[in-house]
Amino acid sequence: MSDPVWYRSLYWRIALGFIALLAALLAAQGLVFLWMTGRMVDLFPNRSPAQFANTLAADVGALLSGQPGADIDSYLNGRYASVPRGFVIALDDGRLTVSRRVPPPPSLVRATRGRLFDTLHPGGVPPIGEERRGRGAGGGDRGRRFFGDGFGQSSWTAEYTPVFVRGRQVGLVGVAREPPPLSLALRALGPTLAVVALVLLVAGTAVAALVIARPTHRRLRGLQHVARAIGAGDTTARAPESGGDEVTLFARAFNEMAGQLEQRTHALEDADRTRRQLLADVSHELMTPLAAIRGYVETLGMADLPLDEATRARYLQIVNEETERLEHIIGDLLDLARLEGGGGALRIESVAVAHLLDRIRDRHDPVVRDQGIALRTTQDATVETIPADPNRLEQALQNLVANAIRHTPEGGTVDVHVSRKDDLVVFTIEDTGSGIAPEHLPHVFDRFYKADESRTGTAVPSGSGLGLSIVQAIVARHGGTVSAENVPGGGARFTIALPADSMRH
Repeated sequence: MSDPVWYRSLYWRIALGFIALLAALLAAQGLVFLWMTGRMVDLFPNRSPAQFANTLAADVGALLSGQPGADIDSYLNGRYASVPRGFVIALDDGRLTVSRRVPPPPSLVRATRGRLFDTLHPGGVPPIGEERRGRGAGGGDRGRRFFGDGFGQSSWTAEYTPVFVRGRQVGLVGVAREPPPLSLALRALGPTLAVVALVLLVAGTAVAALVIARPTHRRLRGLQHVARAIGAGDTTARAPESGGDEVTLFARAFNEMAGQLEQRTHALEDADRTRRQLLADVSHELMTPLAAIRGYVETLGMADLPLDEATRARYLQIVNEETERLEHIIGDLLDLARLEGGGGALRIESVAVAHLLDRIRDRHDPVVRDQGIALRTTQDATVETIPADPNRLEQALQNLVANAIRHTPEGGTVDVHVSRKDDLVVFTIEDTGSGIAPEHLPHVFDRFYKADESRTGTAVPSGSGLGLSIVQAIVARHGGTVSAENVPGGGARFTIALPADSMRH
């Protein structure tokens, strides 16, 4: 499972999304600020203090030309109420108008009135209460004066423009050159900017939630539902694997875990069914000889039942046979349990195939002679030895040969052939019996599968039903396979394929 592409990574998406959102918010806030400040500046045509002073002087002169007694204060503070700049207009009749939105400093008021008096009454004495400060020598600076406020505060500069009515100066306009205070800008722009910032924040958060958080949240909720479904027992539930970020990798790993859990659950269910079936089969198989032993022992123990020696000897023989049968079943069960459980390590060595076939013939020779059966063993010249546990391999072959002999009628043949196919050594045990019923063929290696349930036409009693299961376990421990099939001409064929060179111990 590889890492996601960097641009699909959840962490990168969150980081880049946050940066993009922050940049968009800053850009939008800046545009709004520029629009608002431009709108405020555009409320009056003159951008500089000198131009604004000229505009005020022309506006007042035009008003006084038509209405000498007009209310200058109300007119100007109404017309220029939104202009963030302080101004003073002093007239020769004593009227004084100051801006209300941005009150001018007292020094500007005194300087404007003093300059007007000097212009209209050169060399005169100003009225009581007027101070002559700010009267710089000469007038070559075109109306600009440096003056103090009379109280030790910092100096101010101003732009002055005379007010003319019909060619005669009747007043003076003074406009402060300093920018408006920060508090004014905050009072003017603060509420609007706060509302805009709040709207942008809400909109940005909503966009981020929809673009970044919502898809991730949806897939995590899907994982949550799948986890609950698996916890409730639905091992087939799977999480969606759409996308390419860390959540997708997590969903993929979760699905792999769910798949493994499902396999283990099925394996446990199969093991539980096998265990139950095994217990039932073992109980049935053990009860049969035990019931016979108990019945005959009770009969032999009856004092009032006269038995002759021949009958008593026959009953004891039956008890002995059933006891041996019981021991054989228990031994096969223990052997099968050791093989399937991995107990008892195999002793792998080089086994001579010819010697193995000789032992098979020697063991079954008396039986095949008595039953009139031909037992033939052959091997290819390319097969001389095979790496295997000699005892276990012989046990598997002996079981198959004994099973074939048991179901071969008189005059029949049992062939054991050893050949090589690629990297496998193949043992083939074939008989000329009645074969295996097709419906039973897939189950011949099941525990307690009885030969007489699948074979027909023979009167040979079946074994414990564990022989073929033991063969399968031995072959599996050697890393090979075993299969069963019917021969087209009649009879059954069992095939064991083992690795010729190496195997799983």
